[in-house]
Amino acid sequence: MNSANNDYGLWGLVLLNSFIFVGFAYSFFKPTTLRDWRSFGAYSAFIVALFAEMYGFPLTIFLLSGWLGAKFPNVNLFGHEAGHLWWLFTGQHGNPHSGVLHILSFVAIFAGFALLSKAWQVLYYAQRRHELATAGPYCFIRHPQYVAFVLIMFGFLLQWPTVLTLAMFPVLVVMYVRLAMSEERDSEREFGGPWRAYAAVTPRFLPSWGRARHRHA
Repeated sequence: MNSANNDYGLWGLVLLNSFIFVGFAYSFFKPTTLRDWRSFGAYSAFIVALFAEMYGFPLTIFLLSGWLGAKFPNVNLFGHEAGHLWWLFTGQHGNPHSGVLHILSFVAIFAGFALLSKAWQVLYYAQRRHELATAGPYCFIRHPQYVAFVLIMFGFLLQWPTVLTLAMFPVLVVMYVRLAMSEERDSEREFGGPWRAYAAVTPRFLPSWGRARHRHA
């Protein structure tokens, strides 16, 4: 295994990227309740774990080094490009940043942040008026903020999968589902009939475009 040109140990980049992506999410989400902080904290832990491996210490490469070294003997596993494991596993050559999965990852990340921003704007004004959030993204799904976090994390997994983040991802998805259901119970207690009417025609996570068109007809 060729270990020349080690591209890791860049802890300044770990801190910078973690600060940027956690800060972006905070500026859009602005957690206030304990439930908000739990969902934001889970996302933040995922981001820190991701960039710690991307620029700090390549734990996944280290754990798989025996197998990877045998399968890809001419690849510098401690070069940054080898960390794009989907690219490596599929035998691609050249710059992984121009690959389809990398481009799709940026689409998912951008869509996640855009959705998070739009959802927060609607939720903020609804909370100030003590009303249900039913406008904007809430017309199509009941929990756009949680869908946004999952989209962002999924996007990062498309470009830089690690053992830790792959293990964290399904756990965090389950956590968001449970938080959403807890939030719904609180909303039903607070708003009663209007909440039940809204929930009856609005999917929880995946939009139903036919149903949305029917609501706006």
